[in-house]
Amino acid sequence: MFDTASLIIFITAALALLLAPGPAVLYIVARSLEQGRMAGIVSAFGIALGAVVHVIFAALGLSALLLKSALAFSLVKYMGAAYLIYIGIQTLRKKTELNEVTEIETMSYSRIFTQGFIVNLLNPKTALFFLAFLPQFVSVERGVVAIQIILLGTIFVGLAIVSDSLYALIAGTARHLLVGNIAVARSQKYMSGSIYILLGLTTALSGNSKSIG
Repeated sequence: MFDTASLIIFITAALALLLAPGPAVLYIVARSLEQGRMAGIVSAFGIALGAVVHVIFAALGLSALLLKSALAFSLVKYMGAAYLIYIGIQTLRKKTELNEVTEIETMSYSRIFTQGFIVNLLNPKTALFFLAFLPQFVSVERGVVAIQIILLGTIFVGLAIVSDSLYALIAGTARHLLVGNIAVARSQKYMSGSIYILLGLTTALSGNSKSIG
C-alpha cells in the first residue's frame, strides 16, 4: 500500500517528532523517577494505548468532530488538565520516611498503565496531532484512507513505545543510582509532583497546539 520512499519519509518525520521531549515524555520521566524503570515503561505502554484510541478516532473521523466543537475540545482538555494536577497534588502529599526511601511509590503496574492511558486519552492535542500529521502521508490512490491512517498510526505508536521506553530506562536508571539518600528521595517526589502539575496547567492554558511527545 505504501512505497518505500513514502515510508522512509514518514518514519524519519515521526522519529524527529518523538525524539523532541513533549508532555508524554515528561510524564514518563516523572513516573520513572518515582518508581523506577519498569514503572516508566509500563506508563509508556499505557500512553501508547491511549494514542491507539486516538488513531482509531482519527480514522473514523471523530477527531474532525472534536476540531469543530469548541465546547467538546475545552471539556476534554480541562478534564485532562484536572487529572494531571490531581496526580501532582497526590504525589506531593505523600510522606517520605527514612525507611521508605527505596520504595517511594508503591502504585501497582496495572494502575500505572491505566493512569498513563487516561492521561493520553484525555489529551485532545493528541487527537488533533494525528488528524494533522497522518493525512499528510495518505493518498486516495493507495486505497481506503481509514486503513492507511490506522497503519501509519500503528507504526507511529510502535516508534513512540521504543523512544518513550528509552526515556524511561534513562530516568529509571538515574533514580536507581540515587536510591538510599533521603534528600534525593524527597527531591524526586517534589520534582515528579511539580512536573504533573506543570503539565496540567500547560494543558489547561494551551491553545489548539498540534504537538505530541
